[in-house]
Amino acid sequence: MLSERRLQVLRAIVQDYVGTEEPVGSKALTERHSLGVSPATIRNDMAALEDEGYIAQPHTSAGRIPTDKGYRLFVDKLAGVKPMSPPERRAIQNFLDGAVDLDDVVARTVRLLAQLTRQVAVVQYPSLTRSTVRHVELLSLAPARVMLVLITDTGRVEQRMVDCPAPFGEASLADLRARLNSRVAGRRFTDVPTLVEDLPEAFDIEDRGTVSTVLSTLLETLVEENEERLMIGGTANLTRFGHDFPLTIRPVLEALEEQVVLLKLLGEAGDSGMTVRIGHENAYEGLNSTSVVSVGYGSGGEAVAKLGVVGPTRMDYPGTMGAVRAVARYVGQILAES
Repeated sequence: MLSERRLQVLRAIVQDYVGTEEPVGSKALTERHSLGVSPATIRNDMAALEDEGYIAQPHTSAGRIPTDKGYRLFVDKLAGVKPMSPPERRAIQNFLDGAVDLDDVVARTVRLLAQLTRQVAVVQYPSLTRSTVRHVELLSLAPARVMLVLITDTGRVEQRMVDCPAPFGEASLADLRARLNSRVAGRRFTDVPTLVEDLPEAFDIEDRGTVSTVLSTLLETLVEENEERLMIGGTANLTRFGHDFPLTIRPVLEALEEQVVLLKLLGEAGDSGMTVRIGHENAYEGLNSTSVVSVGYGSGGEAVAKLGVVGPTRMDYPGTMGAVRAVARYVGQILAES
């Protein structure tokens, strides 16, 4: 275990390096921070931190920089989450409140996160495996043609045309709509197939073929929409950090194009807590020089998806964690109200 003083020295090194982009020396620490000890003592503390792998000396400088291990300790023990100021919170709310539908919510969230953190923002669409059915609407377009509209609790709307095997009257359609919603409204997508499997038997024999066709279209819609989707923004922000990537920025850009990699990075959507992955903790080699800060969002206290940012390990962790958490909270409120 590191002593309290050495923890304070490590905190000062991380803060200075993040703020100045320059390796940090003992003289600068003495001048900038009230550590209450002599420069010689700080040099000894820095030597101990280096021996234990928390800081390292880049080739060209007498100063030190934090390692992945140093950043990890900083995040776990030393960094609080920096709260957003009231004007920042109002700006977030006003920007997101203007969204007209789910796609707009996701697009605005990506832009907002990228602007607030000046990193790459990644937002996962609400996962339908964790979504519930809000309402199923059935509209008659012709005697044997029906439009099926599926509305989810996260505001997602899916429309499908259904060609029925026989004409289907308005009264029968209203009956099917009422029976269907009484069974599936408020229920998870994954529960729907068993909830509706015997529904055709409630109808006259001549209508059962049409009822089965409508139900199979509904179930196909649930399966189709099961694919995970995400939106990414702010990639150009990485160019500001060119010197933070040891060789080239290309592996990072290539990794960001891999949707599967990004979904793994964000982690399981059901896990709503804040996750910070630093440097080599990211399994994907192209992202070993980056950190990922992510958190779950959703309505009613349950996470339905993740959002987060990707940036260099030399990151303002308290500020980034605060922005990610605040944005996730507002997106959850919008989904709950939509």
